[in-house]
Amino acid sequence: MPELPEVETIRRTLQGPLINRTIESIEVLYAPIIEDETELFIQQITHQKIMDIDRVGKYLIFVLENDAFISHLRMEGKYYIVPKDTAYTKHCHVIFHLNDDLDLRYYDTRKFGRMKLVNVHHYRQELPLAKLGKEPFDIDPKALYQLLKKTGRPIKEVLLDQSVILGIGNIYANEICFRMKINPIAPANHLTLKRVKELVAISIEVLNEAIAQGGTTIHTFSANGIDGLFQVRLNVHGKKGQPCPVCGSPIEKIQVGGRGTYYCKKCQRKKT
Repeated sequence: MPELPEVETIRRTLQGPLINRTIESIEVLYAPIIEDETELFIQQITHQKIMDIDRVGKYLIFVLENDAFISHLRMEGKYYIVPKDTAYTKHCHVIFHLNDDLDLRYYDTRKFGRMKLVNVHHYRQELPLAKLGKEPFDIDPKALYQLLKKTGRPIKEVLLDQSVILGIGNIYANEICFRMKINPIAPANHLTLKRVKELVAISIEVLNEAIAQGGTTIHTFSANGIDGLFQVRLNVHGKKGQPCPVCGSPIEKIQVGGRGTYYCKKCQRKKT
């Protein structure tokens, strides 16, 4: 699933070519991707100009003149900008026909992605965004510390909880725990305020590095044809049995909250 750095990369690659372009018409080839009534969605945003593309966590928000719509890519969602006369290919589900003979096309092999109309002025206060926590860039470490004191859940599980910390997915949670030298199953309420401040700082560091590299290419991720390069900097994710880059011990793989979790048993002892 695209995580915050991948979605930010997608936002940046789309922003330049799409800003100030007008949506002339829309074709919906797979209706369940649109959470609203399909005709309402089409009528509401056709003939509107794209003013901006925002991002909240893993959600893209297309900000138009009078309305906005959220796009959640889920597992395999991708956007491509192509000339209008480009032949349609398999897994193309929504097509935004733009001025200047361009198309914005949404592809999704799993068909899990969703789009939803929201208020252009208040979309952050509407569902689904209203139920989300803050991104590491915006979070107050002291407020996070008070929140973590109330839960004995594993720190890895908390990192994946979008209502607590927004935008971190499985890959980056593994890398953050490694850089913190914390065992992913350590209870979140064992962290001191100093360690919570470190958690926030390292989360920002990892996400910024990944954004600078265009995200991480895992399986089929690409942003309008641009593949991420952060995979060359991964320390533990996907490296079961390989030597730890710090101590040389073999990387272990366990399950935490149903997610594959990679860590170094020696570097990431259970103490926090």
